[in-house]
Parts: sequence; C-alpha cells; structure tokens
Amino acid sequence: MLTPAIAAGMLMMGVQAGPEGTMAPASPVSTAPAVAPPAIAAPASGASVDPQAAQDGASPVLVVPPPPVMPNLPGSTASAAAAPQPGEIVVTGHTRPPPGDPLERLNEKSFEAVQSVDKAVVEPVAKAYNKGLPKPARKGLRNFFSNLQEPVVFLAYLLEFKPGKAVETAGRFTINTTLGVAGLFDVAKRKPFFLPYRPNGLANVLGYYGVGPGPYMYLPIVGPTTLRDIIGDTVDKMIVPFAIGKPFNEPKYVIPATILNQLGERAAFDETIQQIRDEENPYAYYRELYLKQRKAEIEALHGRVVEPLTPVYGPGMGKGPVTAEPEAVE
Repeated sequence: MLTPAIAAGMLMMGVQAGPEGTMAPASPVSTAPAVAPPAIAAPASGASVDPQAAQDGASPVLVVPPPPVMPNLPGSTASAAAAPQPGEIVVTGHTRPPPGDPLERLNEKSFEAVQSVDKAVVEPVAKAYNKGLPKPARKGLRNFFSNLQEPVVFLAYLLEFKPGKAVETAGRFTINTTLGVAGLFDVAKRKPFFLPYRPNGLANVLGYYGVGPGPYMYLPIVGPTTLRDIIGDTVDKMIVPFAIGKPFNEPKYVIPATILNQLGERAAFDETIQQIRDEENPYAYYRELYLKQRKAEIEALHGRVVEPLTPVYGPGMGKGPVTAEPEAVE
C-alpha cells in the first residue's frame, strides 16, 4: 500500500497508480484559479423553469419565450399602425377650400340653413303658387319684372361701347311696354321684331373689362353670388327707383313687388333645385352651375361660344340646358 508521501510524489511526477498497480500518466494539473459556476438568474417576466429538471435534482433549465414581433419592422406581418396612446399628438391632413371660394365652410353652413328654411316654408308656398296661378299669369309677372330692368341693360351696353345692342334694348323695352301691356307679354322676341332678352348689368360691365368675380358667397335671401356680382346687382336695383321715382321708391310698392318677384323666381326654380338636392354635394354643384352661367354671360359679350348650361337665375330657369348666344363684336 502506497503511503501518502509516495502518492504525492508520484502525482508530482505526473504518474498515477492504475487499478492493478500499474502506473499511468495523470492528467495535467492546472494552476489557474478555479472559476465558480455561473449563477442562475431569476426568471424574467414571461419565462418559465422546467419542472422535470427541478424534480431530478439537476440544475433548473430556464425557458425563455421568443421576443414579440414588433409591427412595421422587417419580418413583421402586421400592417396596421398602432392605435394612438393618450397624450400623443396626431397630425391629420386638411383640405383647403377652392381658390374661388375661400369662405367655403361658412357658405356651406349658410346654404344648409337656407335650404332648411326653404323646405319648411318657401317650398310649400312656391308649390301652391305654381298650382294656384296659371302658367301664363306666372310668365306674365316674370316678364313684367324683367322688362323693368331693360333700362339697366341699355346703360350697360352703352358702358361696353355696344351702341347697336343698346338701341336694340331700347326698342325691346318700348315694344314690350306698349304692345306687351307694360311688359306682361314679351312681344319683342317674336316676329317681326326678333329682339330676344339679353342679360346685362354693371356686374357684366366689370367682367367685360376684366374685373374678376372675387370670392364666391352664398347669402340668405340673395342666394349664390360673388363680390363683383353683389356690388353690381345692388347698383342695378337702385337705378330705376332713383331715375323714375314714385312709386318704385316707395315701400308700399318695393316690399310686395320684391316678395312677388322672388316667389315667382323660386317657383320657376323648383325643378332645378330638386335636381341640385339629389346631387352628392348639392352646395358644390349649385356653386358650379352659378359660376358657369356667369362666365358664359361674360364670354357671350366677347362673342365667344360656350357649351350648354343649366340656368339657375333669370328668364331661362326651368327650361333645361340652354346655350348662351354669342353677341357680335361691335
């Protein structure tokens, strides 16, 4: 039996006793300091420990689940953006109003309010007016009010340096006032005269000389208009009362005449307004019809032909698409 001293010497020499007393080389002895086994960290949130390994007495095996896939990262299948969290600032796009209608939001509100009142009050009265008054009588009243504006048309043609059209307008006014019984009948447009009605006024004069329409507006009572048109129409309506005087400047005539004129216009406009309301965007559609008609009237003064349009004011209302007749350049 080997003594401890001899065994220690043999280990120093790199040999070891085998099972049968033979000497065998020993494993080299490392002089490096011993390294402690790595400590097992506590399981993180979502991780689990293998219970079978714990029962067998082996070191516990930490099972860590794969990391979650973040949206909109490479390899991600999620396409929808995460919902905004409280306190986050979300920036959304804003559609600008069209260039000719900078007050679009305000005009839309005005249009909706007017249409609500129209459906509740004006429309039933206009329908009763259409049913209760024969068509020739309604047409005669519209001719009467239209004939009263012929002096304004005459002056507008003079300002546009169209003396031929001014003379035709003066002749038309004279014929309808006399033969047409104060303008109730439009005799001048028939044979042998062939003098049709042509709209004109200060707003058209301004447009003829290149003044733009300005911002579009939809005003209660007035309806669709532009800055240029509201100025021109206001002046036009003041010419006859100031030039002729009584009774055209007295409230007892002005108020009932204005109501009757507007009622006749609304009655003639009934079918067209129903078509406008059936559109996806009634406000925008009505605006385009108005601006298109106004542009056509200015183009006609320059002798240019425009495509057919649906009148939303004037004697042509209720007749379907019409073409503005170009005027000969004088």
